[in-house]
Order: sequence, then structure tokens, then C-alpha cells
Amino acid sequence: MNLEPYLAFMRELAAASADVILPYYNGTDMGLEIKSDASPVTLADRGAEQVMRQIIERRFPQHGIVGEEYGTLRGDAEFVWVLDPIDGTKSFISHVPLFGTLIGLLHEGRPVVGCIHQPVLKQLMLSDGTTTTLNGSPVRMRPCANLSQATLVTTDPTHPARYQNGAGFEALQKQVALSRTWGDCYGYLLLAAGWADVMVDPIMNPWDLLPIEPIVRGAGGVITTWQGEPANHLKATSAVACTPGLQTEVLRLLRS
Repeated sequence: MNLEPYLAFMRELAAASADVILPYYNGTDMGLEIKSDASPVTLADRGAEQVMRQIIERRFPQHGIVGEEYGTLRGDAEFVWVLDPIDGTKSFISHVPLFGTLIGLLHEGRPVVGCIHQPVLKQLMLSDGTTTTLNGSPVRMRPCANLSQATLVTTDPTHPARYQNGAGFEALQKQVALSRTWGDCYGYLLLAAGWADVMVDPIMNPWDLLPIEPIVRGAGGVITTWQGEPANHLKATSAVACTPGLQTEVLRLLRS
């Protein structure tokens, strides 16, 4: 399958979503609301997803769409786009540029291409699952065979205890050289670009997870659920991503 046309299309979607997001990020009124699950949402989230959905429907009217803000359309289609217009809304509303737009494409239920776009820092990461690029240049995870030299990133350090195994996460933190909350999709960008070594998220939605699966894979990394199962399907709800040499020990500690 030739995936280059879809990667090119992702560039269009990323640019269109950025045109919606940046004025809100640089302004004073984001139209902030709190959703029923207590998570924040802004006019930028909703506007960016609307624009991307409109473009997809014009270009690929038979494709499906799964989006955080506006739900599922033709979810059983052969090709399904997965959209998170602002992954890291809490960072966005705090004017911290550790958020991004996530765009993924599923073929028969499995992610084949993925995109992370950070419009403030002008970083565009794309992958077909074989090669991951950052602003057009190929990137790879850095070699790291020992946790004592590793940088660990996560979205919220309180979440492991709430959703998975807090003691296991604390055990992992004690073994690494550096532990930071450079999280949401930006943590996976750091990982794939070779600037971090382990990223863990104890709870995720499909729009959080599936776009980043090809990115990690294409950068030479491995990604599973917290339990070590494949993270490349709609039912996966957590993520542990790292360089292959660390995977066995990371999973052992998280499940200890």
C-alpha cells in the first residue's frame, strides 16, 4: 500500500488545524468549558476538529472518522481517521506548548500512519510505521540499554496510582536518571526524536493512542499497553513506549 498520499494529506490537516488553534493560543478568550468527564475543552479543540472533519469528508467521503469532540462517523469503514485536535488541553489553556494535534489513519482497524503537530514550536512529526520524520528529516530513538541512564516522561504522575499500579510506577521512577512530566503527545515526540527513553500513560483514549503507535514504531521503538499487550487497536486503553532494550525491565517494574 502506498501511504505517501495519506502522509501528504496529514500535512494539509495539520496546517488547517493550526490555523484554528494558534489565534486562540495567542489570545485571551479560549471559550473554556468543562466537559462531563471533568476534562477541559475550548473553542480551539472544537473548531480544529470541525475543520479537519470537513476536509476529510470532501477528500475521502467513504472514509470513517473517530474524533474526541464529535464522535464516530462510519466507524466500520476500511479506512478510518482518528483525530485529537488538541492533545494536552490542560497545557494549552495554561499557554504551555507541550500539546499537539494528533492525526491517525487506521486501515481495517490497525494504525498505518500517524502525525503529531506542535503548531507553536512548528514541529511536525509524521510516520508510516517504518520511517518517522520530524520536519522532513528522519529521526530514531536513541540507544539506551540501562534504566540508570534513561529519561522517563509521563503526562500526570498521579495517574498511575489512580488507574494502574502506583507502586510499580514509583519503582520505575527510582531506577531512571531523570523523571519529568513532559507528557501528552509531546512526550512521544521527545521519545521518537531521541530526546527521551521511556513514556508511560496509564489511561488513554483511541484518539490519544492510535496516532502515536506508528510514530513510535517508525522511530525504532516499541509500544504496548501497561500489561504488555499490543497497543495498535481501538480497545487499547494505556501505553508504555520505550527503546527495545528497556522494554522487559520497564514492564517488569510497572507490573511489580
